[in-house]
Amino acid sequence: MKQISRRQFLKIFGGGAAASSTLLAACKGKEETSPSTVEPPKDKMTFRVNPNTQDKVSLLGYGMMRLPKESDEDDAPYDQEMINRQVDYAIEHGVNYFDTSPAYCMGQSEHCTGIALHRHPRDKYFIATKLSNFSPETQTRQGSIEMFENSLKELQVDYIDYLLLHAIGGEQRDMDSEETFNARFMDNGILDWLVEQKKKGRIRNLGFSYHGDIEIFDMLLQWHDEGKYHWDFVQIELNYLDWEWANEINDSNTDASYLYAELEKRGIPAVIMEPLLGGRLANVPDPIVAKMKKKRPENSVASWAFRYAGTPKGVLTVLSGMTYMEHLRENIGTYAPLEPITKEENDFLMEIAEDIYNLKTIPCNECNYCMPCPYGINIPAIFVHYNKCIKEGNLPNVEDEKTTDEQKEYRRQRRAFLIGYDRSVPRLRQASHCIQCGQCSPHCPQRIDIPREMRRIDEYVEVLKRDTDVL
Repeated sequence: MKQISRRQFLKIFGGGAAASSTLLAACKGKEETSPSTVEPPKDKMTFRVNPNTQDKVSLLGYGMMRLPKESDEDDAPYDQEMINRQVDYAIEHGVNYFDTSPAYCMGQSEHCTGIALHRHPRDKYFIATKLSNFSPETQTRQGSIEMFENSLKELQVDYIDYLLLHAIGGEQRDMDSEETFNARFMDNGILDWLVEQKKKGRIRNLGFSYHGDIEIFDMLLQWHDEGKYHWDFVQIELNYLDWEWANEINDSNTDASYLYAELEKRGIPAVIMEPLLGGRLANVPDPIVAKMKKKRPENSVASWAFRYAGTPKGVLTVLSGMTYMEHLRENIGTYAPLEPITKEENDFLMEIAEDIYNLKTIPCNECNYCMPCPYGINIPAIFVHYNKCIKEGNLPNVEDEKTTDEQKEYRRQRRAFLIGYDRSVPRLRQASHCIQCGQCSPHCPQRIDIPREMRRIDEYVEVLKRDTDVL
């Protein structure tokens, strides 16, 4: 298998690829769940039926976007032997939906997935992949066709079970979503070509994955209503934080409750991405962990999120990028079988979501699409430290008057924040060196105003430093 560099990858797929999906480069082993050693049953997987094709789809979908590598080095090859083992284990335990893309794992995911799945009978699995034609070179009719044909070749199949138009509405801030959509799928006639491929049996289900711009989402569903194009499924971000707070956290995002309701009333199956919101819902602040553990001591924090995402009846499958066997094992256990969220538990999770929102953490998923910064700033590391201090209760309040006891706690928090900042981020790479060039923001899938946050954190750090108390 030929390895390609990040520079080569971006040349093929375009810089816009990073801005279009929260998962494009997510193959580094970010843990999504709390590891479990409990062996799940092999015959208890929960399945949902696709009303269009009557496919019996496992509620847990294997996202092939965080594949294991042979080492922790950035340029290490993917561990095909381990990928094979994990795919074998997944199929043995009832998982049959595998989601990939030409853009995942720096272009290697389809190849690795094809090798692993080809060792099994074709009727044992469903393959979902995407038309990830982000760069101008792949937006030509011929370029898009070649991408689709190459997906078939890499996956070693004659047809795709679930084909998605990739990352609709997830364009960069300075780009028009409808104009970009037309360039990718309409002006070149590719959407009509894909419809023809579906008629020929080379695509069994045609849908799209949605990121960001609600006008594009509504437009495509209007086309569905009018009979212009039929969507067999749609992939959306859904978790208990985004259900009601996505727009509050970032006014460029849309609450999952709206997205799901629009699909449900049309009978369009929903494929769920980001059930853990890039791992954030598996790594909640300690007081919230305690609150959740008190409710269900035997369950992990992550299992709450997976149960929530899998409970709605219109959900076909919930994707999880599982780098490690222990994460695969735990997630299978959560869905084998699913214990749906009760009304009481739903109310509890809405309280948890509000608690998380009120912490005002920065919604960074550490995807690194903002990197490298031309001025050397380590943007993700700064956000990680800031959020970590919130999680651990080490974010000093610099505004209110304080009692003697509060002053003591303030000094402790201040010391922890500043020392931790210098240890986590070298001084030449800290927020104070941001010149507000704005080159990072267009590449952030979470649409964070990165220069503004850098300025805010730098001003906060300067206030702490000006305090005359001795560290």
